[in-house]
Amino acid sequence: MTAPARPDRLADDPADDPADDVVLLDDEGRPTGSAPRLEVHTTDTPLHLAFSVHLLDPDGRTLLTRRALGKQAWPGVWTNSCCGHPRPGEPVADAVRRRTREELGLALTGVDVVLPDFRYRAVDASGVVEHEVCPVHVARVERDPVLDPHPGEVAEHAWVPWADVHGAVTRTPAVFSPWLVLQARALGPDLTAHATTARTTAHTDTRSRA
Repeated sequence: MTAPARPDRLADDPADDPADDVVLLDDEGRPTGSAPRLEVHTTDTPLHLAFSVHLLDPDGRTLLTRRALGKQAWPGVWTNSCCGHPRPGEPVADAVRRRTREELGLALTGVDVVLPDFRYRAVDASGVVEHEVCPVHVARVERDPVLDPHPGEVAEHAWVPWADVHGAVTRTPAVFSPWLVLQARALGPDLTAHATTARTTAHTDTRSRA
């Protein structure tokens, strides 16, 4: 569910915070250190910890967001509600809530993990690589919550029935982010069923500790 009060927003790009380090991982997903987020994403990006979250309303709709045109990788591509990186020592669930506030101006309360072991590597047309262990979460929200998307992160957004998202991703995967394509395939056409049986994020929290 969403909290009624809207949180303060960062005035500038939320990813420009000097404390915005990512947690580096070995091949087994164990923390090995940290590195600045803006420096780690290159043509040879090391494996690191991230997360994805799908917002789900009472009608079974999820929030799709279109990545801002100024993004380093996959600019202008439609993707899931929000993505980000836990900082060293930050519980994953806390990172989900922090990033959703920064990107969408929305305060979440309940966050559940539905794909705790999701992992992928993808290469953008520019050559930039994403290489992440990326637990996938679902957060229940009220119908038509008030959003305040950060223009440096989100160009457009739309509430779409999850079954339609799954169908569109299946038919035309090239127009969506590669991580959304893989997540939709893994989750199937009924996201509500996953949200109902989701495990809590508590067991993933230690992964953010470098």
